[in-house]
Amino acid sequence: VAVRGIKTKSVNSGGMKVKANAQAPTEVNGSRSRITHGFKTDDYSTSPAPRTFINQLPDWSMLLAAITTIFLAAEKQWTMLEWKTKRPDMIADMDPFGLGRIVQDGLVFRQNFSIRSYEIGADRTASIETLMNHLQETALNHVKSAGLLGDGFGSTPEMCKKNLFWVVTKMQVIVDRYPTWGDVVQVDTWVAPNGKNGMRRDWLLRDYKTGEILTRASSNWVMMNKETRRLSKIPDEVRGEIEHYFVDAPPVVEDDSRKLSKLDESTADYVRDGLI
Repeated sequence: VAVRGIKTKSVNSGGMKVKANAQAPTEVNGSRSRITHGFKTDDYSTSPAPRTFINQLPDWSMLLAAITTIFLAAEKQWTMLEWKTKRPDMIADMDPFGLGRIVQDGLVFRQNFSIRSYEIGADRTASIETLMNHLQETALNHVKSAGLLGDGFGSTPEMCKKNLFWVVTKMQVIVDRYPTWGDVVQVDTWVAPNGKNGMRRDWLLRDYKTGEILTRASSNWVMMNKETRRLSKIPDEVRGEIEHYFVDAPPVVEDDSRKLSKLDESTADYVRDGLI
């Protein structure tokens, strides 16, 4: 076929006629042609293949993914339902995020801890440092959950106004058994009055599964002024904040007034020097 005196070749490809060296739109045998990126195509082309039952079905991969998602969701719901049926006690007492909560008429704060691998010693049991960290964490979270946490480290709003903070003057800890790696411990803590200008805080640390008491601790707290570094009486405003949370109960650890004797080389049974 000659277009404006230029001889071209036709190539049939998939029902579409492609002509090279096209220069401008023209009419070929009464049909309109057009130029597209240097190639001239005709408006007339073969119609696509008719749709059959097979190619009318949806994408099989998407259908399989949807079915899998439905089965996984159903399996998860069934597992949770079965677990709730078997362990209703754990559901009622569960602390999924380890944040703790107020229990026993708002007087006791309870929080669970899982013993991590980095919190144990060579004997695979929790270190005393780990237990003390749990006691400190529950004490501060107790104040926070009660809505009494000011801008200080465990100080109430009224204490912050008066530049007061808590000081631990005495603490006694009795460990009956150290938890091991993977154990979950449950810590209960509460506060009580201690004399005219003091407060006592107690802790009970239990094995979450068995309820066995692992550790008991009692501590005495007083207030100190940040500027003068002197002990302070509990102001009436502060007492009004905290006395609603006092528990009328004896300490979990009997007060031991014994003092550790000073070490003396002359009376020691064994002496080892040169230690690094």
